[in-house]
Amino acid sequence: MTAAQEDLVRAREELTDSPDLLEIDTPRVEDGAAIWRIARDSEVLDLNSSYSYLLWCRDFAATSVVARGPDGEPIAFVTGYVRPDRPEALVVWQVAVDREHRGRGLAGVLLDALTAKVTGGRGVREIETTITPDNTASDRLFTSYARRHDAELRREVLFDGRLFPEGTHQPEVLYRIGPLAA
Repeated sequence: MTAAQEDLVRAREELTDSPDLLEIDTPRVEDGAAIWRIARDSEVLDLNSSYSYLLWCRDFAATSVVARGPDGEPIAFVTGYVRPDRPEALVVWQVAVDREHRGRGLAGVLLDALTAKVTGGRGVREIETTITPDNTASDRLFTSYARRHDAELRREVLFDGRLFPEGTHQPEVLYRIGPLAA
């Protein structure tokens, strides 16, 4: 077992024993506002409109997961979708953990839960995401994920920063991880 796999096993055990986490679940429309707040409070993610998170919970719930706290409210989420032109690829859109629950491996646990959810019945064999060069936490999360799953990680610039209208956006680097075991 690699060090990354051992870390994830330890994180799963800690979360299972923790009273702060009840379950990993499929998001519901009612979760949209909480997911929006978690994304906003991350101070790292590009924040979408609150409406888009409601739609996400309706239209892409099958390719997303939330972690629920003791009160049933989301404390973390991973949103994703299957690429229409590459149905073997799951695009992970956003990953965020509420501030008070960070540092315990919850993002990795959720990413693994989502992978388990979509690799079997949907034929997903690859994960894609984009990360800006300054987002070291996401780089570590997805690099560790690739190691845990013994999958190749390839990186290339997908969108140069000059393509974004605000003029200050960093490039979005595409991370492709796969092939993943079914």
